[in-house]
Amino acid sequence: MPKLPAEAYAIIEGRHSDPFHYLGLHPEGGKSVVRAFLPEATNVEAVGDHGEVAPLDRVHDSGLFIGALPNGSKHYQLRAKFGNDVVEFEDAYRFPPILTDFDLYLLGEGTHQRLYDKLGAHPMRLEGVDGIGFVVLAPNARRVSVVGDFNFWDGRRHPMRVRGNGYWELFIPHAKAGDHYKFEIVGPHGHLLPLKSDPMAFASELRPKTASIVFDEARLPRPRPAPEGINALSAPMSIYEVHLGSWRRKDNNEWLTYRELAEQLPAYARDMGFTHLEFLPVNEHPFDGSWGYQPTGLYAPTSRFGGPEDFAALIDACHREGIGVLLDWVPGHFPDDPHGLGHFDGTALYEHANPLQGRHLDWGTLIYNYGRTEVTNFLVSNALFWMERYAIDGLRVDAVASMLYLDYSRPPDAWIPNQYGGRENIEAINFLRRFNTEVFARFPQATTAAEESTAWPQVSRPVEFGGLGFGYKWNMGWMHDTLNYISKDPIHRKHHHGEILFGLHYAFSENFILPLSHDEVVHGKRSILGRMPGDEWQRFANLRAYYSFMFGHPGKKLLFMGAEIAQSREWNHDQSLDWHLLEYKVHSGVQALIRDLNRLYRAVPALHQMDCEQAGFEWLITDDANRNVFAWLRKGFDEHARCVVIINFSPNVYQNYRVRVPFGGKWKEVLNSDSAHYGGSNVGNVGEVHAEGGELRLTIPPLAAIFLVPES
Repeated sequence: MPKLPAEAYAIIEGRHSDPFHYLGLHPEGGKSVVRAFLPEATNVEAVGDHGEVAPLDRVHDSGLFIGALPNGSKHYQLRAKFGNDVVEFEDAYRFPPILTDFDLYLLGEGTHQRLYDKLGAHPMRLEGVDGIGFVVLAPNARRVSVVGDFNFWDGRRHPMRVRGNGYWELFIPHAKAGDHYKFEIVGPHGHLLPLKSDPMAFASELRPKTASIVFDEARLPRPRPAPEGINALSAPMSIYEVHLGSWRRKDNNEWLTYRELAEQLPAYARDMGFTHLEFLPVNEHPFDGSWGYQPTGLYAPTSRFGGPEDFAALIDACHREGIGVLLDWVPGHFPDDPHGLGHFDGTALYEHANPLQGRHLDWGTLIYNYGRTEVTNFLVSNALFWMERYAIDGLRVDAVASMLYLDYSRPPDAWIPNQYGGRENIEAINFLRRFNTEVFARFPQATTAAEESTAWPQVSRPVEFGGLGFGYKWNMGWMHDTLNYISKDPIHRKHHHGEILFGLHYAFSENFILPLSHDEVVHGKRSILGRMPGDEWQRFANLRAYYSFMFGHPGKKLLFMGAEIAQSREWNHDQSLDWHLLEYKVHSGVQALIRDLNRLYRAVPALHQMDCEQAGFEWLITDDANRNVFAWLRKGFDEHARCVVIINFSPNVYQNYRVRVPFGGKWKEVLNSDSAHYGGSNVGNVGEVHAEGGELRLTIPPLAAIFLVPES
């Protein structure tokens, strides 16, 4: 064996950071020298442009071959013998770079809005040859290799070349869509890391396996768009929040696939009157019990229910039924699974290095470093990806409060102040503003919503006015106060009257969504029905009154699946909802009420057009604490678009109850939650009542709500 240069041993030992400098074709001494590293090959030849064949000598037992073609050869193929098989193939190390100089400039600047077109794995044709282009960010790595089905998962076979700003790339001619792959990375100190999944992968293996899968984007049909204006502040928005793995299941408790869900879920949501579906995170995630809130594959719909085309079919089916689709999105933290983003290139690349900034104490997860342009570009591009490729109508951002505060859920000695000595996470604030700005610039019909549990100001106000730029904010205070109120025995509610009134003091400071979400039916909190006091009749009457109160209250609506059938037990992500409960009138009655509340909310402009405006609301009765009665007037754009909402949170019937109204004449009782149709006692006003002297004299049913609109 000839003596080899150090560079050759770097290839053999898998520690070369620029394999193109040594492998491939290189003009030397009037010849075109070809070097190839092919472990397990016993014989290798280079076949030139015009069919000329040059044998390559095996210069090292590990599989390093060197030979020479006649001078002037630019293109060649390799012909190698593996055992009894002879294979002719393209050499990955003869092709030009994938990323352009302009790509590298935008990537370095952190302003590349279509990261998903450049990074990851993409079928492409280079110099007339089909293959897969792989690109990954690992600025502190000594070596990065692609390993997969196409190279026996041997990291020595396909080391990548590093370009500017730490982006590694390689075009592999014989790789194809459907191949499984990962990245083998040698860290800055020469240590081999656990194999890493592709952060930009469009598809992944089903857990517990963790390989990324090459997906051909040309196979992905873009779903049809949702109805125009579906996210407008003046439009009705009633959201059905769904965990795809437990909405319904097959008889053997297996998940429904995306396509099976497409056949059932959108039609159900439409029949129930919902305007939107919101899915708990669909990004690939390793742990079922995280419900998707600890994702490792932000660009891949989870393989639990099918592939990317199947997920696109579900979105298309929703839009066909006129239903908008929102996704829960988690840019606040990620798990530290070995195959994921944590310590990706042997350093804290995506996360903060200091655990006081980089690790959540509550969840044991890692926190994104929003001060790195590569990280914020990765996240913003991901938001745009779901809207562009899957026609998603909006994103609900999880755990925003944990992003905004450096001391979130930390003891006094376990956080680092910002440069001004404060607790605000300035880098996260800037990221959220950029995220919202770019989403609304690219997709003005889309929306965003923040799950923000503190009093941070102007969450849903424009960035140019000092806000965070979200379209909506979840009203966590309303949820907490009203659930606390409704859980009290009616005899004690007069002492908590202010918990209902208080929410209206700030109801128009943001564009609010009223959420009864998945978080309220887990971890010992009981179901919504389970919080209601009294005997069975009172519990269901309380529930019907509470839901009616929610739909009459200013703000968009959100119900987690199961709420509409009065699920008795807490949500269990490993089981279907208890659909058998609909065999009982009390449960089917609640479902009928939700259906009618949704239809009323959508049909009556006064109940939705000015959901987020002070001018759309007027108190009529606030001071009847002894009888637990509230009444207000909802207003639409038209001066005659009015709706009176009256809530009785006591078990008593009140006759001849007076409520002032803006118009005389006939007022129609368009919904009464005490109707026998819903399982109630059927006390009411026989469908209508006349206003005399500027007031209505009403029969107010027990533990119930009534809605009245002027006949005109």
